[in-house]
Amino acid sequence: MKFLVTGAQGQLARQFLNTLQNMEFDVVAFDREGLDISDQDAVNGRISENTPDVVINCASYNFVDRAEDDFETARRVNAAGVKNLATTCNDKGVLLVHYSTDYVFDGAKEDFYTEEDEPNPLNRYGESKLEGERLLRQETDNCLLFRVSWVFGEGQSNFLYRLSEWAKKNRILRIVSDQVSVPTYTGDIVNVTLFALNKGLRGLYHLTNGGYASRYEVARYYIEQTGMDNIVLPVTSDYFPSPAKRPYFSALSNYKLSRDLNVYIPDWKLGIERYVRQTR
Repeated sequence: MKFLVTGAQGQLARQFLNTLQNMEFDVVAFDREGLDISDQDAVNGRISENTPDVVINCASYNFVDRAEDDFETARRVNAAGVKNLATTCNDKGVLLVHYSTDYVFDGAKEDFYTEEDEPNPLNRYGESKLEGERLLRQETDNCLLFRVSWVFGEGQSNFLYRLSEWAKKNRILRIVSDQVSVPTYTGDIVNVTLFALNKGLRGLYHLTNGGYASRYEVARYYIEQTGMDNIVLPVTSDYFPSPAKRPYFSALSNYKLSRDLNVYIPDWKLGIERYVRQTR
């Protein structure tokens, strides 16, 4: 298969490029300068000239707080851009893989969210991602839509990288304990995605590592794994006021995906351990 990857500078796209190139697949990738997915003509042009079998959309507006005041930009990328990709892929018979978020849920269920649960986002970022999901499924059935959560991997746009930077400057780290979800490693997202493609899956799935944890628990485990001696203290979200509301418990169940692929998706702690080895 020939792959076209969008959002080439992001952590998930980087993992895809490393993996696909190591597997000697034919792959082209574009950052925002090379392909603005909110531009329908640009999308048509890039897909027409490269003739991929699969488009993997890693382009996303991920600034959760900024989206509260800049919703139109978030919507242009996370919704209109997804529609553009879906329309062109559908016209040309190309499979589209797209990633959404646990923030489409409000966290009130206090149990793992399944693919059958009704979304109800608390913030504008979640609204933009949910609109992208709906537009995607309106435009094409030839798609894989994965909801992911708390993604971390190579790069600076994740919680663990920021935590490392804080830890260099502050011995005492205060981390929120009332936001709970599933940290998910880009290496596992990529491997499971490629396996799902190989198995011919289509439709909506939750793709996360196993288990669940609060930000505080994640921070403590990461600090222990890196050998740093920082003190990590739990605080509530009120300690760090932010424009966007976050769900309390937005953990996604990966049962459906694990069942359909007949695979075990590793626990989040194993993902962090591999991330630590990678970054070292």
